[in-house]
Amino acid sequence: MTGADLQSLLINKWGYSFDVQFRRAQGKIFLQVMWRYLEQVSFPLSEAEYLAHLDQVVLYLNEWGQVDYVRRCLNESRDRPRLGKAVSIPLPLGDRALEWLADEF
Repeated sequence: MTGADLQSLLINKWGYSFDVQFRRAQGKIFLQVMWRYLEQVSFPLSEAEYLAHLDQVVLYLNEWGQVDYVRRCLNESRDRPRLGKAVSIPLPLGDRALEWLADEF
């Protein structure tokens, strides 16, 4: 998967290029689909910056072996990102989660 593939997945699911972020909570890592999206005038990133960000997210997902899991969760989700409410996907990293709980998220 590439950043462009992730963008296509988001567009096919919800019609927009939503922002995605990693979040840490209670010793777990979540991938969150945020309510902001590239097509908004107020979105803070250019298209090139957005795709570079998605490439970085996908780099982690590939490294963790979570690409298929995230793809499945996104396809099966009944939730929709909306103002103040992200779609959260808990990543099942098990004991490996502690290895990745760095301050960079």
